[in-house]
Amino acid sequence: MKIAALQMVSTPDVARNLATAARLVGEAAHAGARLVALPEYFCLMGRRDEDKLAIAEADGQGPIQDALSALARRHGLWLIGGTLPIRAATPGRVRNACCVWGPDGARVARYDKIHLFSFDNGREAYDEARVLEAGDTPVAFEAEGHRIGLSVCYDLRFPELYRALMTPPCDLLVVPAAFTYTTGQAHWELLLRARAVENQCHVLAIGQGGLHENGRRTWGHSMVIDPWGEVMALQAEGEGVVAGELSAPRRDAVRTQLPALRHRTLDC
Repeated sequence: MKIAALQMVSTPDVARNLATAARLVGEAAHAGARLVALPEYFCLMGRRDEDKLAIAEADGQGPIQDALSALARRHGLWLIGGTLPIRAATPGRVRNACCVWGPDGARVARYDKIHLFSFDNGREAYDEARVLEAGDTPVAFEAEGHRIGLSVCYDLRFPELYRALMTPPCDLLVVPAAFTYTTGQAHWELLLRARAVENQCHVLAIGQGGLHENGRRTWGHSMVIDPWGEVMALQAEGEGVVAGELSAPRRDAVRTQLPALRHRTLDC
């Protein structure tokens, strides 16, 4: 199965972002991708955290969700819609939801980001909990015989989430993200390759990648990683399609030669 990460540099304009997403999905489909994924916050990189509240949709309906469903159906592929804001039960909060649509346009999964990012180095500061409500449940889905685990950005720093997704083992772990330039430069590839190696599966990492109109700079470096931790494809910055092959023979060879998943002794 050919898979693709669709790197973006999203703007404060939802319509422009949806147009870019549609173009990139079309490019990936034309190149033969069967599963494509957008980055975190693909639909909006706002000027304020509260901008997410203004475009938040009800679960299962809204123009952003409708557009993604239509794209999946039009191109007949699996579409992982990065993240979009879904209204939360708590007033003034939204869920940062990663939704998946199948080739018929039907939604097959929704994962709400569990770990909320907070960072302050004295020059730049972020606190997603100001407007986001955390999820609490790991989510995986099946696509054409492959088990695919979902995660989002800051989740990458918590290996226990990925271990929870490995019962039964996943074939692919997907990480839509908007890593800051500072943290991405330090830890992005390191953590992604570690998740691939320790879980002996492919990883599809989808980043925001560049200088945004709101002044924020994201790290990008979208990539496809194989179960041995080798980077198969990468794009550093800017919009683009980063594609690779989800290979069951490669996965099986790694797990047979070094059966680390069978050697686990701690239930955690």
